[in-house]
Amino acid sequence: MADQRITQALSRIDSALDRIEAAASDRRSVSVSETPAMATLVARHESLRESVSGSLAELDILIERLER
Repeated sequence: MADQRITQALSRIDSALDRIEAAASDRRSVSVSETPAMATLVARHESLRESVSGSLAELDILIERLER
């Protein structure tokens, strides 16, 4: 009984991996330049990431000053 459950679980894992690989392949086939909306999102993400990085750097400086 336990062997059957393990076999079924491994089968489900294999199926899930197949679906993940297929989805990853599909995503790679669409480049950012082909999708204007995606290009806009990527640019917005980069802008927000830079802003957050700057804010975190400022917080680090403030915390360091408070610890002195």
